[in-house]
Amino acid sequence: MRCPYCRTPLAETAVECLHCHLTLDRATAILGAIPRLAPGVCDSTGVLSKKEIQKIVKAGSKLTWEFPQIQLHVLLHEFPREHPFALHVFWVFNCGGFSTESHRGEDNHAILLALDPVQGKSGLTVGYGLEPFLSDEAMDHLLELSEPAWKNAEWSRGILEVISGLGRLLESAAVEVAAGFGLSARAGDGRGKEF
Repeated sequence: MRCPYCRTPLAETAVECLHCHLTLDRATAILGAIPRLAPGVCDSTGVLSKKEIQKIVKAGSKLTWEFPQIQLHVLLHEFPREHPFALHVFWVFNCGGFSTESHRGEDNHAILLALDPVQGKSGLTVGYGLEPFLSDEAMDHLLELSEPAWKNAEWSRGILEVISGLGRLLESAAVEVAAGFGLSARAGDGRGKEF
């Protein structure tokens, strides 16, 4: 985890950045009122068609069916330019109502993909419960893989690529954690056994 303002590495339980002293309260004071946003797929820019939104919702539903602990949110929004994009993503993720009160801290398994089509910026952030399993480097790589689509204004294609990549990352993390406990993360063949 890195500070969304100065990008200094942070401990998972850090309340503030030791370098720039950023806290969620300070971010809120700097950025003001949170824009009105909806969980799930929210396109305040209007760059996605209804059909594209349906495809994204379907892909997100498939991901959350495979990994029922997570909540996936996709936000397309034009953010103000006077502060770093990563700060806006951090602020929206924590204050935008994407996680309920019962899903805070280590119980927060939300994922937010944020895009600003006007500025050509993207960010991917996850709740504390997923941070040990989804590294910043892996998430940055997913965004880099989707950049060609977004540079061609193919927003839906890039978003679907990120969702597909998240599925692969989550599956890899599940297999790794299961192996660490001597378990199998693979589903059985579904056939009954005689006893």
